[in-house]
Amino acid sequence: MTEKMKAKITAELARIEAEEQVRILYACESGSRAWGFPSRDSDYDVRFIYVRTVDWYLSIYDKRDVIERPISGMLDINGWDLRKALNLFRRSNPPLLEWLRSPIVYKESFTTAEEIRRIFPATFSPRSCMYHYLHMARGNYREYLQGEQVRVKKYFYVLRPILACRWIEKYNTVPPVEFHRLVEDLLPEGSVLREAVDRLLERKMAGEELDMGARIAPVSDYLEAGIAHYEQAAPGMAEAGAKQDRELDELFRRALAEVWS
Repeated sequence: MTEKMKAKITAELARIEAEEQVRILYACESGSRAWGFPSRDSDYDVRFIYVRTVDWYLSIYDKRDVIERPISGMLDINGWDLRKALNLFRRSNPPLLEWLRSPIVYKESFTTAEEIRRIFPATFSPRSCMYHYLHMARGNYREYLQGEQVRVKKYFYVLRPILACRWIEKYNTVPPVEFHRLVEDLLPEGSVLREAVDRLLERKMAGEELDMGARIAPVSDYLEAGIAHYEQAAPGMAEAGAKQDRELDELFRRALAEVWS
């Protein structure tokens, strides 16, 4: 990432704070750049968590709890209100868990993000997370990887969620965000599958277009078997841990006090 793009992202976050009268607690990169396999033309998928003033929350009306900006100049930026984020956190929402563990952090000015990370283990739901990744893998596989000619770059969008399912099954913890960590831990070095995945990653990182191409048999076979396996395995995974409702309420109040005191 260039210093110019970092400066652009920082400026846009500051502009959102001023225009929306919010404070951004945490902002990070999501998507392919955080996962470790961006294309040359990949957008910067910036995601953030914010709070509004105390008075904004003291209302009888439901209000919009997201901030979105149109994609512009390779910058795709949007965020969630903290109260929305905490409610999703109660249900082990995988995108939120990935945001909070992203290797690329643009802003973390307050303690809220670290407080949420601290209670990950008590709220993590292996079942709901596995279903999320399975749904992602199944949808992308059916749409892009059927037949002898496939959308080659879409292999990554099925491989990563299947490997995330395998991580959950093996370790019963939140899978890492970075694709290379999943590969290195779960695919034996020197195997036909690992070599095929490594070659595919080299091609993508070199900037190869990876549009339509021949089916890669070792990878496709692995994905088909994985989808079938996790369709059977997901219902037997553990449910969420304790909801921690009181702790999350207190965390929300502490965040407001920290920001606006």
